[in-house]
Amino acid sequence: MKYSFLIASILLPLSFQILTACSSEEKKADTPEGLFALAQEYEKDERYEDAIRKYTDVKNRFPYSSMAPKAELAIADVHFKEESFVDAQLSYVTFRELHPKHPQIDYVLFRIGLSYFKQLPETIDRDLSVANEAINYFNELINNYATSTHINDAKEKRDQAMKKLAEKEDYIGDFYFKRHLHESAIPRYENLLKKFPNQGFDARALGRLVISCKKTNDQAKAQKYFQVLKEKHSNTSDFNDARKVMN
Repeated sequence: MKYSFLIASILLPLSFQILTACSSEEKKADTPEGLFALAQEYEKDERYEDAIRKYTDVKNRFPYSSMAPKAELAIADVHFKEESFVDAQLSYVTFRELHPKHPQIDYVLFRIGLSYFKQLPETIDRDLSVANEAINYFNELINNYATSTHINDAKEKRDQAMKKLAEKEDYIGDFYFKRHLHESAIPRYENLLKKFPNQGFDARALGRLVISCKKTNDQAKAQKYFQVLKEKHSNTSDFNDARKVMN
């Protein structure tokens, strides 16, 4: 009997607290502001699935409220926070399509680019197509929102993405060059110079272009690239290697 009384004395207050909490949540859910605040509480507690569910309730139950677009953006932010970068990217893109003139559109553009950037593989021997998407969104932000507070971060991440693509182009060019497949190497090195200048590969690309053009008997191209190499990178080992085939 004493044991049963002890259990009851513990469970009854606990049950009351649970009922009170549920009642409090239901009361909050009566307004878009309250429901949004409840979602924020879940997000703060890292209950991300519950947060997304409540934010979704805000936009579905109160679609004409000023809290609805805030909830849509919050959903994208939660996906990003939990490192679901594909879901985040899709959510930010959808938000932009629905609210193209939103005052935070520069932030949205940055986050779309960053979501793509976060999907980049660690090694360059894999598909890097998401790098191009990231660069496109970063450039759109940089070119159209000069006063954005996200400009510097966008430039930094854009340059990192471009460096990855340059490394990939150099990697493929070297693959062909080392196997003496010079006709295939030439367009890779030319593309490296055209699309990714000043990324640290110019001297090597020019040097290997000179050698590849000589090997394929394209004397005019070899001379053109050798002249550029001589003017800009005459103190490099790449220039010395190219000079040997030109003599």
